[in-house]
Amino acid sequence: MSSLRTLRSLSSAHRFISRTSPAWHLSRRLNSTVSRDPMTGELTALPDIELSRLEIIQTKQPKQTPNASNLVFGHTFTDHMLTIPWSANSGWGNPKIQPYGPISIEPSATVLHYAQELFEGLKAYRHPGGKVTLFRPDMNMKRMNTSAKRVALPTFDGDALVELMKRLIQIDKHWIPDQPGYSLYIRPTLIGTQPALGVAPPNQALLFVICSPVGPYYPEGFKPIALYGTTEYSRAAPGGTGAFKLGANYAPGVVAQKEAAQKGYAQNLWLHGPDHHITEVGTMNTFVVFKHENGVTELVTPPLDGMILPGITRDSTLALARDHASGKVILEGLPEPSKFVVNERPITIKEVKEAAQRGSLVEFFGTGTAAVISPVNKIGYLGEDIHIPTGPDGMGPVSRPIWKQLVGIQVGNIPSPWSVVVTE
Repeated sequence: MSSLRTLRSLSSAHRFISRTSPAWHLSRRLNSTVSRDPMTGELTALPDIELSRLEIIQTKQPKQTPNASNLVFGHTFTDHMLTIPWSANSGWGNPKIQPYGPISIEPSATVLHYAQELFEGLKAYRHPGGKVTLFRPDMNMKRMNTSAKRVALPTFDGDALVELMKRLIQIDKHWIPDQPGYSLYIRPTLIGTQPALGVAPPNQALLFVICSPVGPYYPEGFKPIALYGTTEYSRAAPGGTGAFKLGANYAPGVVAQKEAAQKGYAQNLWLHGPDHHITEVGTMNTFVVFKHENGVTELVTPPLDGMILPGITRDSTLALARDHASGKVILEGLPEPSKFVVNERPITIKEVKEAAQRGSLVEFFGTGTAAVISPVNKIGYLGEDIHIPTGPDGMGPVSRPIWKQLVGIQVGNIPSPWSVVVTE
């Protein structure tokens, strides 16, 4: 009854708000999750995503799976995709697995004009013996719904979408190369499709999922990258959208990346504010390791302050490191727990530079779904390079054990609740 009273109060308040006010648009968005029963007049919740309504149309022209050695990240796609329409009047429609191909939207669709779009990225891994698993998909669903709320797109039952993605992967699992280091990259995407000009919550949307077989990020071993400390541009600002996985966050970074490449650096390091606080490494989260005078090794990453994307690999790295520091699960190769601390705190480029000059900078690396861990060997900053130690294999003494544990979990060598079975 309390939920019904809430729905009634929202409907009542909606009638007294001016259509020109932001409050009217917010009320309209909230009311888009309910409808009125034509027989009783009662307000009822609109349908969420439902696995039982799934329709499967398998392709009659399956493609030849490519030679794994020729794969380029994000350029090859499997035979099928998942689509789920949404409307403010009827909620989530029937999920459909169908042949991969073009989608039809009108040129006035809101996604094309106001960037009403968000996406996720996760991987399916083939274990020895043929089992296929996903890595922490619940975290991707949580972040996807958070992003949807931020841009007034519809939210959904994340567990239901995971089950639907499992069905899609089961159909196209033969696209996962049966070689070490290879996986199937999964890209869920949600876009506003209402054919109308005007900045407002869309009354139509489309959620779709596509899959792409991918190889190891470093096929010939780890290669530390050089970063350019970008002070000319800002990736995000307080109160903005940096903490959400929106397409609109990525396009503005291309110019900064191109300029970094022209200066001889592989990627840019996003710095923020007058003190040049470190935020992200290109499209990855940032980690720094310091060795203090008391012999303690500190693993640091910037806090989730509204500008930093809450990466799943970031969260996993922190969890593994904290388990080691507490003595819960010891990772071979890391400093002993009493000499190892993990912190989320602000870091400036000045702190990194001074640590490098003193010899107390142990390593610097990025984390993300594609590379898992990406080591850094230098940072260009205000006309000079900050040199960062790396090991013979390109990694550092802290990132290496964490990477081994993460990848071991992902490929099934280390049992973990983070691995979600798709098919045995």
